[in-house]
Amino acid sequence: MNRTDRLVALVMLLQSRRVITAAEMADHFEITERTIYRDIAALCEAGVPIIGEAGVGYSLTRGYQLPPVMFSPEEAFALVTGGLLAERMTDDSVRKPIITALGKLTAVLPNELQNRVHRLKKSMHVGHFQQHTGPVSLSQVQAAMAGKQVMHLQYLGASRGLATDRVIEPLGLVYYLDHWHLIAWCRLRGEVRDFRVDRIIKCEILPEPSPPRGDFDLSAYLSSCTQPALKETAILHFHPRLIETVRRHWGPMLIREQTHEGAIRVHLSYAHPDHLARWLLSFGKMVTIISPDSLRNELIIAAEDAISHHSRVEKKQAEPILT
Repeated sequence: MNRTDRLVALVMLLQSRRVITAAEMADHFEITERTIYRDIAALCEAGVPIIGEAGVGYSLTRGYQLPPVMFSPEEAFALVTGGLLAERMTDDSVRKPIITALGKLTAVLPNELQNRVHRLKKSMHVGHFQQHTGPVSLSQVQAAMAGKQVMHLQYLGASRGLATDRVIEPLGLVYYLDHWHLIAWCRLRGEVRDFRVDRIIKCEILPEPSPPRGDFDLSAYLSSCTQPALKETAILHFHPRLIETVRRHWGPMLIREQTHEGAIRVHLSYAHPDHLARWLLSFGKMVTIISPDSLRNELIIAAEDAISHHSRVEKKQAEPILT
């Protein structure tokens, strides 16, 4: 980033924070604090009203706004792409503001760039995600997250089928497995729990601020949930056409892959041999289990079960009906 772009970005950063220290700004731009001091001095000379207080940090005079900044073509295309994804992956409470925001974005662009953005939108398509929306909107959950406020929920769990009252401290909002999930400290259970947003029956945002939990790592928590304790490593040969499917399905569990005699040799960690064996069975002769033998035996058992099941079904259908 050149200095001119950095100065504009620095003003935008100051606009987004009530107070920010030189160290935080230096860390944000990956430069030294000395450079930050020079940049602030340059902005003050240019008439930007920056207030600095020793031991506290820097802030902009209340009411100051940076004049509208023109988007580059790459920025406009990126925002359009993000908007299209968000339209498909959110509910109406977020989808409608996204559509209006994209309209405002397009309106401030030069005519030539507007035409390019319009052509891009017409030529892009995101497959429709079947969103399971519940009584509580995604924007309401976002408001609690942004305000760091405790929430009172009525939550319908998957197993019991009965709604329970929960008072929770929100920690993260995550999209995975085609659903939005609210990760929060549950006071009823006394631990971090995962609440699917479409299963929240009622939601009340309480005035109580959510206490900080500095020891919580959202990425580590999600990894522990999506990657169970891995006990075994399999060595498998896949037909090259399958490698993208393997990566998509087992990505985090892939240890190594290499070309081997016209096939792709994959080293893959797994926890449940029956699950992996049944998945491999669907590829027939396009996959070969090199090791371990226990996984090969699981696949044989799964294949024999399938043969036995379908043989019984065929025999039953063939029996004459006696009258």
